[in-house]
Amino acid sequence: MKKLLKVLLVVLIAFGLVACNNNGGNSGNQGGDEPVTVAGFEGLEDLIAAAKEEGELVVYGSCEEVYLAAACEHFEELFGIKVQYQRLSTGEVQAKVEEEKGNPSADVWFGGTTDPYNIVAKEGLLEPYAANHASHLMGDAYKDAGNNWHGIYKGILGFMVNKDELARLGVDAPKDWADLTDPKYQGLIWLSNYKTAGTAKLVINTMIQKYGHDEGIQYLVDLDKNVQVYTKSGSGPSKNVGTGECVVGIGFLHDGITQIVDNGYKNIELIIPSSGTSFEVGATAIFKGCAHPNAAKLWIEYALSPECVELAAQNESYQFLVIDNAKQPELATEFGLDPNNVMDYDFEDAKNNTDKYIEEVMTALGGGDDRFKTE
Repeated sequence: MKKLLKVLLVVLIAFGLVACNNNGGNSGNQGGDEPVTVAGFEGLEDLIAAAKEEGELVVYGSCEEVYLAAACEHFEELFGIKVQYQRLSTGEVQAKVEEEKGNPSADVWFGGTTDPYNIVAKEGLLEPYAANHASHLMGDAYKDAGNNWHGIYKGILGFMVNKDELARLGVDAPKDWADLTDPKYQGLIWLSNYKTAGTAKLVINTMIQKYGHDEGIQYLVDLDKNVQVYTKSGSGPSKNVGTGECVVGIGFLHDGITQIVDNGYKNIELIIPSSGTSFEVGATAIFKGCAHPNAAKLWIEYALSPECVELAAQNESYQFLVIDNAKQPELATEFGLDPNNVMDYDFEDAKNNTDKYIEEVMTALGGGDDRFKTE
């Protein structure tokens, strides 16, 4: 009888093991040799398999860290690929990849305005990739013509002001770009550093395109007289408006929404310049010579999917999205932002001349001072 019970126990265990093997894991792989399928990534099974074979990915992120972390963690969950990430301003990433000269320490770049992307693309430091999911981009303006980068969001440039501090000082809020050069704003304005922040590079290009070359540079010289601080990151001014340390901040208005909604600074007012403003296209790209090329390509497909971009509004980032199958953040519209109410920004001029314009501005400012130090 005992021998019979042992035989029955062995049979039951064997059936249990077979059942477990047939159920498979949570990766979506229903058999050892069958391709992994992830919803929304159909047709990319071979790429997913090759990326999983590489097993890891290194990301430099120039969006805000909360969103960067969420995006990287979700990529790990979806594909079982280990992700390391570091948050750096776009200028810091540009300097890093230029120094590494085609032997990058990261695989992909995620977030941040495209002017620095265009500079390194021109230098041959980005790897072109024609992404399948690029078919969902809302227009040609949201990707590089040579597929060096693809857009993921759109941000509106403007002003953020501390209403309480302006009232205490008896100063009206600026309504337009020209107002910012008024002496009454001396020592009240914060802007990001032209050397380190893509936001500041966009400001240079915007002023040159708006006023003309010489007049645009002169505007920035006049503006400098009122700037108290140049921050390393483009979002730096927005993070100091609510506390009153910065009274008038120049930057992307979605960063101001973050301070109002997520950090509770109801004393912040968002201002869209009355004569018009420009916008950023936040991008993603592959570094040429990266160590994990298949995982990098899979990242681009992921970054152009609702799985990734809809995480932004869930993680303190309220930019407009530029793919047609994703849900737009409702808060951006509720705060009066309009993705179409922007000037016709000349990306080609910015691509060809940003470095030259930065040098010209810094020369016009007398080489800058301690406010422009990058370390």
